[in-house]
Amino acid sequence: MTTTAPSTPAVQLLEVSPEYAGQRIDNFLLARLKGVPKTLIYRILRKGEVRVNKGRIKPEYKLQAGDIVRVPPVRVPERDEPVPLAQGLLQRLEASIVFEDKALIVINKPCGIAVHGGSGLTYGVIEAFRQLRPDCKELELVHRLDRDTSGLLMIAKKRSMLRHLHTALRGDGVDKRYMALVRGNWAASIKQVRASLGKSNLRSGERMVEVDEEEGKESVTVFKVLRRFGDFATLIEAKPITGRTHQIRVHTLHAGHCIAGDTKYGDEGFSKEIRDLGGKRLFLHAYMLTVPLPDGSELKLQAPVDEMWAKTVERLSAPL
Repeated sequence: MTTTAPSTPAVQLLEVSPEYAGQRIDNFLLARLKGVPKTLIYRILRKGEVRVNKGRIKPEYKLQAGDIVRVPPVRVPERDEPVPLAQGLLQRLEASIVFEDKALIVINKPCGIAVHGGSGLTYGVIEAFRQLRPDCKELELVHRLDRDTSGLLMIAKKRSMLRHLHTALRGDGVDKRYMALVRGNWAASIKQVRASLGKSNLRSGERMVEVDEEEGKESVTVFKVLRRFGDFATLIEAKPITGRTHQIRVHTLHAGHCIAGDTKYGDEGFSKEIRDLGGKRLFLHAYMLTVPLPDGSELKLQAPVDEMWAKTVERLSAPL
């Protein structure tokens, strides 16, 4: 039996066309080097093996039309058919769609499903939708939600929509609101948390976000009380003004009221009491979204919480 050795990879020189102007170099490479581990892509960026116009750049460099990107030899796995995902998962995600047109899909993402593969996961929402919509060759996530956060998630079907929404997200055009169930009686006076956030790595390699007023990035979240459950818990609305990683989870903790079911920033005793009521999830849900569309109209959407969340809150409300 003979096997054909894969061809030796060569240096690639890629010219950036106008529709990719403004995209970060790391995201540009991730989209073009399908199957190459993300860690390898960041390694070749760090080591300066990727050049733009013959110069070294950082992973956050934003491309300009006409840039020439030098990509070093990287062995890309043979492009086989993607591993078929379970029909049950695909049907669940198809059923989660709350809006779809020619350029955009918005889903009510279930808790527990990652938005993309990586970190030991072979698939996520975006990989599933590439199987559900094989004719859409430009499907990309517009933004992200943590794996255990549920709620409204946008997926662009066209590059033009992706760029439009990224511009809106960088400005103040997009209004995203979350519901969270937090420990204790949230004071009505806490209407805003302004605390700079920075990232640090634990020994395990796990990424944590902390309040860091000296070196962190400015972060602001506006809060409103929706419902109180005595001194035990409060259902709040959170509107992030900035979009930092884990922002709402860390800002609620900073205010003294961690989120139920948060294994990273939460309180295990409080989370256990919520689990005993049937709430075996992170109680953070992106429930409302308002976005401007390219034609000047506004898209306003709301997404209901899942049955587990609803039943847990119902039990919290029941008299002892």
